[in-house]
Formats: sequence, C-alpha cells, structure tokens
Amino acid sequence: MIWALGWAALVLLDGSVDLANLAMLLVLASAVASLWLSVWASVVSNAVAVMAFNWTFVPPRATFTIDLHQHALLLGSMVVVNSIVAALMAAQRRQARLAERHALRAEQLRTWGETLRDAIDPLAEAGTLHAALAELSGGPVAVLVLKDHTPPGNDDGAALRVGAADGDRLAGMWHCLRRGQPLGPGSGRHEELPDWYLPLRGRGASFGAAVLLGHGVERTDPHLREHAQALCDQMGLALQRALAAREEQRTREQAQAQGVRSALLAAISHDYRTPLATIMGAASSLEEQSERLSTEQRQRLAHTIVDETAQLGRLTDNALQLARLDAPGVTLRCDWESAEEIVGTALRHARRRDPARRVRARLEPGLPLLWCDAMLLSQLLDNLVDNELKYSPQEAPVEILVRRQDDGLVPATS
Repeated sequence: MIWALGWAALVLLDGSVDLANLAMLLVLASAVASLWLSVWASVVSNAVAVMAFNWTFVPPRATFTIDLHQHALLLGSMVVVNSIVAALMAAQRRQARLAERHALRAEQLRTWGETLRDAIDPLAEAGTLHAALAELSGGPVAVLVLKDHTPPGNDDGAALRVGAADGDRLAGMWHCLRRGQPLGPGSGRHEELPDWYLPLRGRGASFGAAVLLGHGVERTDPHLREHAQALCDQMGLALQRALAAREEQRTREQAQAQGVRSALLAAISHDYRTPLATIMGAASSLEEQSERLSTEQRQRLAHTIVDETAQLGRLTDNALQLARLDAPGVTLRCDWESAEEIVGTALRHARRRDPARRVRARLEPGLPLLWCDAMLLSQLLDNLVDNELKYSPQEAPVEILVRRQDDGLVPATS
C-alpha cells in the first residue's frame, strides 16, 4: 500500500519536479514501508524500487544505462540511505518488543509478588508457579516445593511435586535445592546438562527447585533464565516467611503450654501442702500424745488423716488425668453415657466428703445420651463440686445443674 501510494505520487509529479526531489519521495516511501517490513524485506524491496526508479525516471528512460556520474551517485545514495533506514527501523522494533517484554515481565513479577503476599499458605501456589514457568519457557516444567524444613535425605514425602520429572531430573532438583544455585547451560555449573535447574531461594536457604526441560541451547531471549529465577526466588522468600511464621507460632504455643504447666504445677504443689500438713500434724499428735488423748480425740485425728488422704488421692488422680490429656496422641475413651449416672456419681462422692452439706442436682427432663469419656466428665463435676464446697459459705447449699444449650449439654454448679 505504501509503495503503491509512493509510486502514484512519483508518476503524478514526473515532469513537475526534478529528479532529486523524485528520489526523495522514493526514500520517504521506503522509510515508511520499513516501519512494518523486516530488514531483509526492506533491503530487497528498496533495491527493486531503485532499479524501477532508474528504469522509469532516470535518463535515458526504459533502460538501466546511467549517462551521468551524478545519477549513479544519486541511485547509490538512495540504496544506502534506504538500507540504513530499514536497519534503524528494525532495531527500533526490536527495542520496542524488548521494552514491551520487560514491561510484561515486570508486571508479572509484581502480580506474582502480590499473590504470594496475600496467600495464606504459599505452598498452595506451587501450581501457579508451575503454570507461569511453563508459559514463560514454552516447554515442560516440573516444580519441587518443600512442605517444611529440608529433610536429611531426598524424601518425596517432605515435598510437593507439580509436573512430571524422571528419576534423574528429580535427583537434579534435590541437588539444586541443597546447593541453592542454578544448574545447566549459562549458569556456570554443570553446563553439560540439557535442562535448566532453578532453586527457590530465600535468605540463606532454598525451599524448592524447578526444572525447565529441553533448554540445552540458549534461546534468543538472554533474560529468560533470569526472569524464571526471579519468579522462583519470590516463591522461595514467601515459603521462608511462612516457615518463620509457623516456627513463631509453634514457639508461642510451646511457651504458652510451658506457662500453663508451670501454673498447674504451682497450683498442685499448693493444693498438696494443705492436706500433707494436716496429715503430718494429726499423725504427729497420735504418735507423740497418744496416751494423753481421749478416744474421741484419737478418732477425730484418725478421721482427719483418712479425709486428707482421700483428698490427696483426688489431687493425684487429677494430676494423672492432666498428664494423660497433655500427652501426645491421647485418645479419649468415649461411649454413649447417661447424664443422670454421671451426675449421680458426682453426688455420691460429694456427700461422702461432706455429709452435712446439702448437695443436690437438678437435670432438665428429656436429656439425650452423651458421647463422652464418662470418667473425665465425672471427675470434672467432682472438681467443680469440691471447689464449691471448699470456697462457698459453710451453710450455703451446692447445686449441680445440667441443661440443654444449642446442640449440647452444659453442666454447672452453684
């Protein structure tokens, strides 16, 4: 189209302007056509256009003979200028494509970083990384991502794999992960390999690796591997942040558990002191003053020893239950149990400890069976009642109340 318009203008202006101005029109048409044509297409079309210009407009016309030296200089200059313009236009197009590619990759890095920043678990984004690398390389890709810390051996259970990789390539990914350095052509390490191995690097450690298959020959894009590595490094940093957050959470939970254990030990030791001191006092009195004590006094001291020993037994049972519940892998012995039977057991224990107090129970009618560990639930009620008896006024009654709440039952004492 451009050449057609250019030649139409040359034919219309033939005879109205001199030969040099006609030549400038041809140079202009060639420059505009070079915006779309490749370098070689532009050079060939320019050569054909100059020969046609010589045939049509340079005297003697309808021949390729050139009479004057200035005509030869004009035609030669046209060919050179048109070739330079075509080369410059092609270079500008390459630079424009390169700038567009860089802009697209910068946007991809920005979007990928935001995706990882908002991800609750970066491990779930392994498929997204695989898709991005596959689109970038245009070939098969496999990704290996650690679930937690690096295992001592190549343990497939410790990592998530996306994409197919044979045994050799899988071993190569583990090696790349442990070295924390890219492998393959252009990396400076194991350049004889036919594939690129890229680590998912964080700060001072690697958290996975990716293999781009069939990249034994560097492509025309020299920045392809650098961009793929940047995507992998963003994933590595996100995995490192997630691991650090999990470690912090584990440390916080351990500290809280240690605090709870310390508080429980302090409470248990405090609860043990009172019955032990009472037992020691009563036993010492019986040992040292037995002959001077009346029968009633000896019976009262013996009864005190029995009661406090029972209290120690309850405290010991509680401590053992706490230890059992705190042990890893604990399994509750659950079964369908009657709320009435559990409350009745707690009532019997409470009345044996304090027969003078009026401990009673009130259960909502029509209660369903409970799926629970009856011994633990009975011990819970026993502890609640014991606290009420211990810390409430001597004349105040204690009541166990069991009622429905939503889809469950709620025991309480008052």
